[in-house]
Order: sequence, then structure tokens, then C-alpha cells
Amino acid sequence: MRIVIILVVLIVGLMAYVRFAPTDTARWHQMPDTAEPGDILEAGGFRAVRRMTAPAADVLMALEQRALATPRTTLLTGSVAEGMLTFQTRSLLWGFPDHTTVAVQDDLIVIYGRLRFGQSDMGVNKARIAAWLETIGPLTEPL
Repeated sequence: MRIVIILVVLIVGLMAYVRFAPTDTARWHQMPDTAEPGDILEAGGFRAVRRMTAPAADVLMALEQRALATPRTTLLTGSVAEGMLTFQTRSLLWGFPDHTTVAVQDDLIVIYGRLRFGQSDMGVNKARIAAWLETIGPLTEPL
């Protein structure tokens, strides 16, 4: 019975850490330079780059509205005026945070989602970004 209690305490402690660990917004509010449109699958993340066919502010506003409509997603930092926004989306059960940065680079819109904890995001960043891209489809060139 003692082992069960220890395991429960450890699991609850881990869940609390994942949910309440402070977020260094400066670390996550960054974007690698991107030269051309395409999709880039990375360990623990996904990056989508599209050429915009509408004004950058319109594309960013559409993405901001779509992101904030995503369950458990909040704006961490940035603004449309800045040209870069960073969102945090938490998983339903454990509250694992994923960070997604949206930025304008010349005539490109870059959406970069990555996990904070662990090794694999099990495709959730790619799926979320694909859903966001559907929203701005008319504002970008297809791949």
C-alpha cells in the first residue's frame, strides 16, 4: 500500500509541475529564419511556411482569431502590430504545453509549433497547424 501512495504522490507532483511550471516567453517567442514555402517536420514539432496573397496584418488577424478559438489555447506574447504572436496550447488530461509561434517573414507566413516537455508530440502540432492553415487558405498560395 505504501508503494501505491508514493506512486500517486509522484504522479500528482508531476502533473502539478507540468501545469504550473513558469514559462519563459522570451525562449518561446522566437522564429527560425525561413527562405521558402513548405512543411518541415522536426523532432517534437512542425513548421509550415506559406506565401501570403493578402496583407500581412489580415493573415495574422485571421490566425490569431483561429488560434484563440482552439480549445485550451491562450496568447502568451506578441501582437499583430509586432508581426509575431506566440500561443500556448495545453493537452486536455495532463496539461502539457505546446508553443506555437506565428510570424511574418517578408512575404511568408510561418507557423512553428513545438512541445515543451518530452521527445515526441505524437503529431498534435502538425494537426493543429493544419487546422489553422485551413482557416487562412484563401489568404495564402497553396503548396
